[in-house]
Amino acid sequence: FFPVFIDPEEANAIYDTLYHELPWRQRTDVKKTGESFLQPRLTAWYGELPYSYSGLTYDACPQWHPTLLMLKDRLEEVTGINFNSMLANLYRDGHDSVAWHSDDELILGPEPTIASLTFGDTRNFELRKKPPPEENGDYTYMEHIKIPLTHGSLLLMEGASQTDWQHRIPREYHDKGPRINLTFRIIYPQ
Repeated sequence: FFPVFIDPEEANAIYDTLYHELPWRQRTDVKKTGESFLQPRLTAWYGELPYSYSGLTYDACPQWHPTLLMLKDRLEEVTGINFNSMLANLYRDGHDSVAWHSDDELILGPEPTIASLTFGDTRNFELRKKPPPEENGDYTYMEHIKIPLTHGSLLLMEGASQTDWQHRIPREYHDKGPRINLTFRIIYPQ
């Protein structure tokens, strides 16, 4: 976790550009029960290949916004990883969220690296260790971690983080301003 990956003044300009210029949409997701619902956040996808999860497919979008290309170049220089896709999330206020999940789709490959940049209001990012099979999905006594993701911060998830952990951005029940989260990743052709 790098709390000041981008200095606040530059982060302010990036936030304003992305907030007003990305093609934000609220999409419909599908629960494991088959019930559909509107995602409690807005999203935008950029990548050479389509991306699917939870019954939702983002079409390929190879024409990257110039600000995203600049950030991608900066991340690639620091990490040595050539990212080919990015999922953006706009959490409009504290009521927007993303439920517990792991980014473990086969198209991401084994042990994917995800570089997560935050712009805007601070939100808590929570992780919980996955229980062993004999616990039958009971997370009660599993390790939990909470990280406040701040304006201009970078969080890298790599190695077995998607295999061994779940993560989420929970709802918060007090005033929160908008937060933009950019998750750079590598998508592999199937």
